Amino acid sequence: MDTKNNGFLKRADALIAIANEQLGEEVTQGEVSASFMYGAARFNAWMAASSFESAKDLDDEKEKIVEYFMGEYKLALEEHLKNHIENFNFS
Repeated sequence: MDTKNNGFLKRADALIAIANEQLGEEVTQGEVSASFMYGAARFNAWMAASSFESAKDLDDEKEKIVEYFMGEYKLALEEHLKNHIENFNFS
């Protein structure tokens, strides 16, 4: 993941701003998080599928695609959890 290129952080911040706007009295952080993850999975599945010539080709690579996105998510989540641990200030 190249976080220093082509507005990467600006795009991420824009998505986070949308998620924050959805928080409210009737919507919990967990509900927004679930929608956010579902939307990311849906977009990434579409993006991956659009790069193949056939459903069979996509199916043949499905496990590699899942491993790639799961690995990238895990790295990002670990990075941000580490940052919150090192800079914990939620009191």
